[in-house]
Amino acid sequence: MITHIVFFKLKDKSAASIDAAREKLLSMDGRIELLRHLEVGADVIRSERSYDLALVTRFDSMADLQAYQVHPYHAGEVAAYMKSVSESVVAVDYES
Repeated sequence: MITHIVFFKLKDKSAASIDAAREKLLSMDGRIELLRHLEVGADVIRSERSYDLALVTRFDSMADLQAYQVHPYHAGEVAAYMKSVSESVVAVDYES
């Protein structure tokens, strides 16, 4: 199992902006068949070092993660949107 975690620091930190980005990430559920788990959480502490959103996804294999990265819905719509609204993005991928 491969876990892919991404943290997003948004340009606009308003509740409406965070909710819109969260909904965009959650919209992958059911549209990308390779996803075995999809979770999106908004930061509740809101400290200076915090990121605004966390995306946690899981895949059966590294090949599935790589296919997800170029999936038309992920790459064409979701990643493009998140890139446009984020000031910083960091990721960690690990095998369990």
